[in-house]
Amino acid sequence: MPTSSGISADLIASYRVADYQAGAGSAVVVLRIDQYSESLSLLFAASGHQCGTFITAYNPHSQPQNLAANQAAQARLRDELNCLTDQIIEGTSFDPTGAWPPEQSLLALGVGLATAQVLGRQFGQNAIVWVGADAIPRLILLR
Repeated sequence: MPTSSGISADLIASYRVADYQAGAGSAVVVLRIDQYSESLSLLFAASGHQCGTFITAYNPHSQPQNLAANQAAQARLRDELNCLTDQIIEGTSFDPTGAWPPEQSLLALGVGLATAQVLGRQFGQNAIVWVGADAIPRLILLR
């Protein structure tokens, strides 16, 4: 059933239950929608940033693309983010049900909500994850 955003309720539910992981090893940060992230709060404190976005350029509008197209779009997104912040951490979004394959993503610290929304739309995304100073990731629908 479509929502008022034009994104199906099932797809929104998939976004809401996904794990958004940045970094690796002992420095890994796992984000879950609407759940406080202590590791992200500590990262904010250490970096001096008070916000960030977890974003991808993979599979615009949730339409699967080939690996080369996804990687090229992701490289363009990284270039855009490099103009905005020097705090970018490689990440991956995971669907715990396995219905969607993992997507390469980026956690970019210091990127405000309005800018993150513009980037998400520029790269054809249905939604982004944005986190303010409270370290609680929010799903931000873009259409």
